[in-house]
Amino acid sequence: MPTLILVRHGRSTANTAGVLAGRTPGVLLDERGAGQAAALPGRLSAVAPVLAVSSPLERCRQTLQPLLDARPGLVLHTEDRISECDYGHWSGRKLAELADEPLMSVVQQHPSAAAFPGGESMRAMQGRAVDAVRDWNERVEAEHGEDATYVMCSHGDIIKSLVADALGMHLDLFQRIHVDPCSVTAIRYTRLRPFLLRLGDTGDLDSLAPREQAAGADAAASSTGDGSADATVGGGAGAP
Repeated sequence: MPTLILVRHGRSTANTAGVLAGRTPGVLLDERGAGQAAALPGRLSAVAPVLAVSSPLERCRQTLQPLLDARPGLVLHTEDRISECDYGHWSGRKLAELADEPLMSVVQQHPSAAAFPGGESMRAMQGRAVDAVRDWNERVEAEHGEDATYVMCSHGDIIKSLVADALGMHLDLFQRIHVDPCSVTAIRYTRLRPFLLRLGDTGDLDSLAPREQAAGADAAASSTGDGSADATVGGGAGAP
């Protein structure tokens, strides 16, 4: 089955303002986020994605635009099921303010029981995202073969929940996973199980090139390590 390259959107104006953006319209990349997005084509230069999939929110589409500009043949698809969690009445509020809400401790320690007022539950969020990835895996394999790679740009809580699913982790453990803005997480799916290749990687991605291109790099990697970024425990309801 295909290899999925998950990209979290670049740093946004909500990130810098400490606001839980959710699906609030008008949240864009800030200057640093735009720079992160501009660097993405170079970071993915060794990878040959057959298509790109984006959350409908503008900060994700902005993040992928430099990659689309660098690869005119790369087709972008919009997927509603990988949109940000619907935080309901929490959307647009300051994270510092939300820290005092009783629900926040549930979100952090027992997220499978958390449902946002006027929004969705975290279980529903994970379920739709996992369904979306499995549907896209089947489509990509059918149209491009089992060794194909594709890119999907989404949000922190969505990516963390997909990683938890790939690792067979309960959703209650997903807050132990951390993905930075514009970081890359790679999952290779097979018939029997997925393999997590990268988690929250913000560096070089040459080793994700097709196997025949990466053969020379593999020998070096065996003695120097793969350069993957360490995962750290995240905070907040999920970064905006």
